[in-house]
Amino acid sequence: MRLRSTALAAVAALAVSAVPAAIPTAGAAPASAPASASAPGDIVASAPSAFHPLPGQPTNTRAWKIHYRSTTADGAPNVVSGTVIVPQDGRTGPRPLITYAVGTVGLGDSCAPSDNLPRGTAMEANLIQQLTLRGWAVVVTDYEGLGTPGVHTYTVGRSAGHAVLDAARAAQRLPGTGLSPTDPVGIMGYSQGGQASSWAAELQGAYAPELQVKGTATGGVPADLLEVADFNNGSYGAGLIFMAAAGQDAAFPELKLDSYLNPAGRLLVAGMKENCVAIDAVAGSFKRISDLTTRDPLAQPDWRARLNQSRLGRTAPAAPVYQYHALGDELIPYGVGRRLRSDWCARGANLEFDTVWVGEHVSGVITHSLAAGDWLADRFAGRTTHANC
Repeated sequence: MRLRSTALAAVAALAVSAVPAAIPTAGAAPASAPASASAPGDIVASAPSAFHPLPGQPTNTRAWKIHYRSTTADGAPNVVSGTVIVPQDGRTGPRPLITYAVGTVGLGDSCAPSDNLPRGTAMEANLIQQLTLRGWAVVVTDYEGLGTPGVHTYTVGRSAGHAVLDAARAAQRLPGTGLSPTDPVGIMGYSQGGQASSWAAELQGAYAPELQVKGTATGGVPADLLEVADFNNGSYGAGLIFMAAAGQDAAFPELKLDSYLNPAGRLLVAGMKENCVAIDAVAGSFKRISDLTTRDPLAQPDWRARLNQSRLGRTAPAAPVYQYHALGDELIPYGVGRRLRSDWCARGANLEFDTVWVGEHVSGVITHSLAAGDWLADRFAGRTTHANC
């Protein structure tokens, strides 16, 4: 995983070949558009794309950029973009599909994975390549509002979970991939992707029960946003608080974030909406909520209620889970991960929890990527889990 700066390294996981001209960007006309896309996971548009872990690096894969139907946090239909990647290894028959949730990349449309995977500039592309080298197909959602109209609904758990599950549905419905709705599915993500993958795991049994989900590998999970915000207030991870506030406000405009911001706060948040995580992290580092607001929105009942709607641990995932968290995580407290483990275990989840004893937030996704992949391989092979609740 390539880290672009020290600040980016702190928040990346919370988290050049030319982009083919046929790939639609936000607002661009799609290359192909079915007449109707009425159900979650239906393809709205698709176009050829490419997958390069580094600029120009070959991968022996085919890729497509897709736009697909999904669902907002409040249950309304929306359209999300993403990338489908399929190894060209001659394999026939069932092929495992990973629906992959990336860590924090930023709020600007240019930060979308679908814009960076073809260029070789996506931060987690090397981790994704580990999966394609196993012969697995991968679909990477851009999440709601990232690369599509509107502001990215960053940290809104239910929206992200829908996007992850519907990406899997869309990949299996996309013509020319060789994928099938009966293929086994794994869910994977870390940090922001940990929240999204964990929400997908909790929602799958009710929202997408037809998906043949064999397991979820999830790490560095910000399971309680209020606790994470309190932990980062005034620290070098403080920019995440303001990014999250912008994401929540995008999903729930009645929160009226702008009414709480002072002029410096409005300037910071406006800039965050146009930029990616490296700039946003530096701009927001060591700020306190009180520095940028006239009053604290996170102290208000409506804000607290919305943030608590993204809290994880209330529903046991239907499929097994491998959860991992760094003891020395400086962005998402280890205790938040342990509490999620306890909540899931109390509800009867089939859960294996792994402490990352050495390292911190970003290193956790790197050092445990192989273990997470091996755990999913065991699920695809039908091997017994090793739950440790």
